[in-house]
Amino acid sequence: MVGTEVMRKRIMVGTVAMIALFAALGGGWYWWTEGRWHESTDDAYVQSDISVISPKVAGYLNDLPVAENEQVPAGTVLAVIDPTEFRQKVEEAQANVVAQQAAVARIDSQIELQKAMIAQAEASVGSARAELTRTAGDVARYGKLIDRGYVTRQRFEAANADRQKADAALKSALAAATASHDQIAVLQTQRKEAEAQIERARAAVALAQTDLDNTVIRAPVDGVVGNRGAQLGQYVKAGTQLMSVVPLSDVYVVANFKETQIGHMRPGQPVEVDVDAFPDHALRGRIESFAPASGSQFSLLPPENATGNFTKIVQRVPVRIRIENGDPLAGMLRPGLSVVVSVDTRAAGMAMTPTGTASLSPFPSAYAAAAR
Repeated sequence: MVGTEVMRKRIMVGTVAMIALFAALGGGWYWWTEGRWHESTDDAYVQSDISVISPKVAGYLNDLPVAENEQVPAGTVLAVIDPTEFRQKVEEAQANVVAQQAAVARIDSQIELQKAMIAQAEASVGSARAELTRTAGDVARYGKLIDRGYVTRQRFEAANADRQKADAALKSALAAATASHDQIAVLQTQRKEAEAQIERARAAVALAQTDLDNTVIRAPVDGVVGNRGAQLGQYVKAGTQLMSVVPLSDVYVVANFKETQIGHMRPGQPVEVDVDAFPDHALRGRIESFAPASGSQFSLLPPENATGNFTKIVQRVPVRIRIENGDPLAGMLRPGLSVVVSVDTRAAGMAMTPTGTASLSPFPSAYAAAAR
């Protein structure tokens, strides 16, 4: 009886030992053929390029036609700011354009009038020159006759005075003609200034119209409305966060791998994504890109290892993972969900070149040979 019990114990111990041996061999075989090629982390989350909706102009909210968690296509009106003041500014700017155009027309009329005055001044110059010629001839004739006694000295002096008056009149007419020509240049300069004012007024119209258009706030992308903090009748300033639009169709995963894990990772390698919220279904994806620096470098206070006591800490590098199209869970994922990712590093990916561009490249020769 005792011998039978001992034999039974030996068989049980042997069986357990065999099971443990086969388990160890199976685990070693799995690690050698599969496990050592996979890099995984649970420091990973679903993310999306969330669009924060903010107005470009200040005013009171007149309308909020969308509700929280509502699906909206791109271009949907999300909010409307009272446009009354902005419409009046557009009308004021348009009236200013009309006023400046009238100013140009007035200057054009002045230029035409000035041309007529120039013609009149040139006619006056011709008349004064003719009068000077006549009086100069009288002085010459009287000068010859006075020596013979046919003309009195008084008559000669009167003729000479008339010539001097004619000479002064000619100079005055010439000065008036010059001033008339110069006035044309002044008016043309004023016209250019008025034209510049028209362009300025038109720019003001465009700016006012842009502000008026910005009173209607539209969805920039297809997505779901969330975090709606705006209320009807609320006064908002430019840049105030009203709500967010989350493009659920374009979610992706950011996994923070240790720096010791990324040595053989390449863009394009397949990834298995296990979502904590959906434990019964694994998603498929591929590595899309790597962050240009470790996460600590983008923190508010980056580490400064050159000062104080140094303690080496394994850094983590964010890796962006694209979810494969057509997955049934793709539209059900929400930014912020926790996931566990596993990268199969056996597959060839896009190796990053020294210039920062990507090129097709297999793993190092040792890994390639082992994979074969």
